Amino acid sequence: VQLQASGGGLVQSGGSLRLSCEGSGVTSGRDTMGWFRQAPGKEREFVAVSFRGSNTYYVDSVKGRFTMSRDSAKNTVFLHMNSLKPEDTAVYYCVASRSIILSSIKSARGYNFWGQGTLVTVSS
Repeated sequence: VQLQASGGGLVQSGGSLRLSCEGSGVTSGRDTMGWFRQAPGKEREFVAVSFRGSNTYYVDSVKGRFTMSRDSAKNTVFLHMNSLKPEDTAVYYCVASRSIILSSIKSARGYNFWGQGTLVTVSS
């Protein structure tokens, strides 16, 4: 399994970015795919996940600002990030699992496949 994340960059506060994660060996419409992030000096944090290609879950701090979508034909998931804040600055990691259960989706240990990370920097 390989996850290729892209789309990070530098953006001003209030701006938008779209992250992409193309998966090989996983199926976006069937497997669980999502995003974690890690800010400097902080622990890795759950951001959003599409559970088995159906319901999507978000951390409270991004609800109403971030949205996940997918292109099943390209086996790619996206994280649309709007109204970005400086506290959103982090390395964003794409994650996937074929077997994770719902109660574990917010735990990094539940995911056995990780992408390389893409840096998002939001300036104030």
